[in-house]
Formats: sequence, structure tokens, C-alpha cells
Amino acid sequence: MFVDECVIKVQAGDGGRGCVSFRREKYEPWGGPNGGDGGKGGDVVLKGDDDTNNLVDYKYKPHWKAERGEHGLGKDCHGREGKPAVLRLPLGTVVIDEATDKVVAEVLFDGQEIVLCKGGNGGWGNTHFKTSTNRAPKRANAGQEGELGTFRLILKSIADIGLVGFPNAGKSSLTNAITKARPKTAAYPFTTLHPQIGVIEYPDPMAYDRLLMADVPGLIEGASENRGLGHRFLRHIERCSLLMFLIDMAGVDGRDPRDDYAVLVKELKLYDPALLKKPKLVVANKMDLDGARSHLLKFKRKYKVPVLGISCATGDGLDKLKAELHKRVRGTSNRKKVAVA
Repeated sequence: MFVDECVIKVQAGDGGRGCVSFRREKYEPWGGPNGGDGGKGGDVVLKGDDDTNNLVDYKYKPHWKAERGEHGLGKDCHGREGKPAVLRLPLGTVVIDEATDKVVAEVLFDGQEIVLCKGGNGGWGNTHFKTSTNRAPKRANAGQEGELGTFRLILKSIADIGLVGFPNAGKSSLTNAITKARPKTAAYPFTTLHPQIGVIEYPDPMAYDRLLMADVPGLIEGASENRGLGHRFLRHIERCSLLMFLIDMAGVDGRDPRDDYAVLVKELKLYDPALLKKPKLVVANKMDLDGARSHLLKFKRKYKVPVLGISCATGDGLDKLKAELHKRVRGTSNRKKVAVA
């Protein structure tokens, strides 16, 4: 199950109580105070995890609580700090405070740690209250309460390439052909119901490289108004470096490829105009079918944009597409190649 939005309730640990205690030893029955401090409560910590790709763990376990700090003991023994509650989140997770509806954190890279709720400080033992006039204080502090809150987690996938297109345009077939992801493919629309992240590998002997491609479920007219769960799909391409428009150039479902492209551009603009400022690549799929070439000529006459023709069924043009994607993404991002040791 793919989950990209859920609500969690978290609570940091309370601090431990300080201790009231006095030193009692042989030949010294009236020693001074030696009560230890309480331990600090555990924090609630968010940690970026590259090996996690969705929020399913938090849908079925929405309540998280860190450990409270131990109480102080006599003989100046301080309480142990409470263990933190560590929530491992996929990269691209946005955290929104339900009380204020404001973004309080974003998890963007592997290993990133963010303290969402702080644990309470431990209370002071009676040692801290000794003065020149009060040599035997019987006072200690209670530990502070840990912070708590209700938060909404929203996953916005981090990928290099955002693949958009109408249902049945061949997005899942393309993802199968050039990445290691294996989304379901079938001859009916909305086969893909959840975003898929695929890895395009470039096995260079000197420097291995890879690109991440987000296959967004098919968009329909009105997606910007959340028809067909459009908002939940579109947010997964907000952080992509390059948008790839996949067009069914054969018009298998009776649609005009020119209209398909116009609708996609319009929906992206209505959702967020900044999306159209990203570099774009138009890819014409199903070029092996009858009518595709005539449609392509009409498309090029209407839109003065470069178009790369491919066929996922026969594999024609896929190597050229992979090379073009690498060229464009590496020309628009600051990501570096990963050298092979």
C-alpha cells in the first residue's frame, strides 16, 4: 500500500523528578543534601531515510511517544535521559502543524534530523537549593512536561524527472522500459493509482550515475481542481528538475495529441505556474502505430517545441531518450556523479 498523507500525534517525554535526599554516613549523621537531578525527557525526532518511500507505517501507527526521564536518586545520582522517539521519514516529507496549519519542517536529505517536539527538562534535586541559611533544604523540582502536538505528514516525492501524461499514454510502460521500477501495465486507463519512483541507471565504467523518475498517475482535465485526486498526484512533481510530457501520438483512445498537450500545460499552470518554468521535454509515444506520424506533423506545426519520438512497445528511441534525459537533468541541476571506488 502506498500512503502519501497521514496525521500523527506525538508527545515528547516528561522530565524526571528531582530527589530530596541527605548524606547519612557513619560518624556523620547530619550530612548535607545529595539529591540527584531528574533526567531529561526524550525528544521526538524526524530522520530522513533514503530507504523509505512512503508513509504507510504512520497510517497504522499514528501515536508516538518518547520515553520520560528517570527520577533523581540519593547520593547525587542523576536520572537517565529518556530515549527519543525517532520517526524515519521518506525524503520529501512536509510536516504541517494541525493547530496552526503552518509548515514546521521538511525532510530533504538522507540522515537529516529534526527535533519536532522537545522533551521536558529534569527537575533539580535538593542539592541546588542549599544556601548559607538553609543547610538542609527539603525542596526539589518536578520535571517539566514534554511538548506534544498533532501533525499532518505530506509526501512530495524528490525525483529528477517528473513524468506526466494522460491515462493510457504509456507512462507505466516507459517506466518499466527504462527504470528498475515495475508498475502494473494494462490496456485500460488509471492502471497506476499511486506515484512510482524509478531509477534510470547509467553504468559508466569511470563514474556511475543514476536519475530518479517519478511516474505520476494519469492526469485528467480538472486535475488542478483536484478532480481524480489531482492535487495528490501533482504535488509529487513540484521538486523535479525536469518535466517530461508523454503524449499518445497515435491517439489510440480517440483523443487529439494536440489537445492532450494543451490540457496538460493548462492544468499544471492552474495548479502552480512555477511548474511551467521548469525545463520540459515532450516525448511522443506509440510511434509504431498507424496515424502516429501524421499526428506528429500536425503537432509540430501547432507547437514549436522539440519532440522526441519513441515506442515503448518496440523499444525504438529509448536509448536516445535516456541520453537526452541525462543531458538535460545534469545541465539543470547541481547533483554530482557518484564515483565508483
